[in-house]
Amino acid sequence: MIPKTFKEVIDLGDGREISIETGKLAKQAHGSVVVQMGNAMLLCTVVSSYKPTTMDFFPLTLDYREKFAAAGLFPGGYFKREARPSSEEILVMRLVDRVLRPLFPKDYKFETQVMIQLMSHDDEVMPDALAGLAASAAIQLSDIPFETPISEARVARINGEFVINPSREQLKEADMDMMVGASADSVMMVEGQMDECSEEEMAEAIKFAHEAIKKQCEAQVKLAEAFGKKETREYETAREDEDLQKKVHDAAYQKAYDIAKQGLGKKERSEAFSDLKEEVKGLFTEEELEENLALISTYFNQTHKAAVRDLTLKEGIRLDGRKTDEIRPIWCEVDYLPSTHGSAIFTRGETQALATVTLGTSREANQVDLPTQQGEETFYLHYNFPPFSTGEAYPIRGTSRREIGHGNLAQRALKGMIPEDCPYTVRVVSEVLESNGSSSMATVCAGTMALMDSGVQLKKSVSGIAMGLISQGEDFAVLSDILGDEDALGDMDFKVTGTADGITACQMDIKIKGLSYEILVKALKQAREGRLHILEKLTDTIAQPSEHVKAHSPKIITRRIPNEFIGALIGPGGKVIQELQKETKTEIVINEDPVTEEGIVEILGTQQEGIDKVLAKIESITFKPEKGSVYEVKVIKLLDFGAVVEYVEAPGNEVLLHISELAWERTNDVNDVLKMGDVIDVKYFGIDPKTRKEKVSRKALLEKPEGYQARPPRDNNRDGGNRDNRGNRDNRGGGRNDRGRDRRKDD
Repeated sequence: MIPKTFKEVIDLGDGREISIETGKLAKQAHGSVVVQMGNAMLLCTVVSSYKPTTMDFFPLTLDYREKFAAAGLFPGGYFKREARPSSEEILVMRLVDRVLRPLFPKDYKFETQVMIQLMSHDDEVMPDALAGLAASAAIQLSDIPFETPISEARVARINGEFVINPSREQLKEADMDMMVGASADSVMMVEGQMDECSEEEMAEAIKFAHEAIKKQCEAQVKLAEAFGKKETREYETAREDEDLQKKVHDAAYQKAYDIAKQGLGKKERSEAFSDLKEEVKGLFTEEELEENLALISTYFNQTHKAAVRDLTLKEGIRLDGRKTDEIRPIWCEVDYLPSTHGSAIFTRGETQALATVTLGTSREANQVDLPTQQGEETFYLHYNFPPFSTGEAYPIRGTSRREIGHGNLAQRALKGMIPEDCPYTVRVVSEVLESNGSSSMATVCAGTMALMDSGVQLKKSVSGIAMGLISQGEDFAVLSDILGDEDALGDMDFKVTGTADGITACQMDIKIKGLSYEILVKALKQAREGRLHILEKLTDTIAQPSEHVKAHSPKIITRRIPNEFIGALIGPGGKVIQELQKETKTEIVINEDPVTEEGIVEILGTQQEGIDKVLAKIESITFKPEKGSVYEVKVIKLLDFGAVVEYVEAPGNEVLLHISELAWERTNDVNDVLKMGDVIDVKYFGIDPKTRKEKVSRKALLEKPEGYQARPPRDNNRDGGNRDNRGNRDNRGGGRNDRGRDRRKDD
């Protein structure tokens, strides 16, 4: 018997609905829910251990997977099964994790796993916009402690109108695409890309998405009540000791305040706070430390944080001595690496990124093969964050989720500035060499300069800045160009990228409830001032894209050819194209336009001479003479009845110049008029209706002799004499044809 189910429906207001249902699937999980929109269905489950871990952090695992069967597809690869998550799936995991994690109790140290799986796909629905709703709804149906329901929604602006959860096809027309995560009361996360929008427009989009999210949070509460809201599980909470907290605060606060006020560098500041912590620990006996060390560390960190925040709010002074809107010193350099196609260094304070650009053909495009999306990217950016960039040593276990997320943010910041007619596949790689505050924004800046250095005709320069917020009651301070420490100590950290004309991408994590939109807009406007300051430093280093690619960089030429010539260019078994690549030292890629079915030929080479040879070959293969035009030809073979000539502008294209078309006077011997290698002009007459072959004439370009009279037609019944053997064959054929016509006439 099918079990009873419970369901809530969310009306999006435009005829579309989202349903959340529980009671049928995955009943052994602590919470499970199916979220459906159209034919798209997500199954989300949550399980949390009842035994605490020994870890000093909350061990939350957030997993999102798209099943190929959901779209009726087979996975790629040898084993034909889903394996490691794709970059796109990891990006969804990060979006949901960033909203969920802060809402679990800080002292909750129980291993928790949230699994979201796409079980059925709909081409009109983007499932990543439903993942946050699914995760929160599953938690609401469990007994796991969680502060409040949340949800996430995509908001896009299409033809000036905001749309919630648009389709992928609709997004192609959008000039703004953002994911917003929020509770009913507060916006908590924003991430997206824009076509140079203003700060006010961005705030309006966030408001619009928040209204939709409020309805989704309300639906979760109703579903949990209908299902039977479970009592929140009890767990051993962290021990508190007010006397111990006061002792640590009294001993450390003023000293921490004074250290913060000195404006020390990262290393010196870290050592000073470490020494202060040891000094505080020295106030306790060994027995007290053994019993309360973890609690002492927690209270010291709280005191440290309070002192730094108070310094900024009271005196407007930051950890490194800067004012709230001051940007750290910047220096830049381009063309640093001699062998890359483009390179640039961007250094801001103690953060440094070295970006490289590599140019290639469509063959190097990044392939996207997912149940929900198939295609390729001709511009992509990779971000590497090695341990030495923060003075640490630890093993590298492949590309981290953080690296994928930061690289994607920088890619979205820049990709709108790549011209639509850029012939190259472009790969940017950012190597973070130092990090103390937003290496992703340093990546955007270094990437901009490296692209311009490479000769990619970037529409506009893009810069990025990381901002922070410290607030307490009515007081608040917006911090420009935050340090790593300020990221951890603040109430909001947000990264904004853009040109001089508007925002191209953003990423925000808001840690306080009820942040007003007025403060948000103020913070965004202060970010704009900092962004423009950084942009000026970039343009001082390289104001315009290089006019040409570097001498050692590949040049790319694209040609379109009619479909019927693709085979001739490739040759049997690829012989023609392979020999041509070898001879010209180029790389040739041929794709077919799915709309026009034309062949798109990409020629990549470092030497113009080789590229020119390939172009000449293409021109030769695709050459079609026009009726009535005059062409220069070269004699390549002499025959009794004429000469085979080759078009000079299209080597390899041959045509017969008949002996009767050499001159107005009778020509008995072709050698009397032409010799091998002669270059002459001929007129093209198209297809001769009599011979059904192409006809060219030399005599048509010569002046007709005075008194010239056309010769009477040859007597086909006369012995051929010096004529070639074809005359006799023609006579025989003509006779047969005449007899055939006579027979039809008699009938």
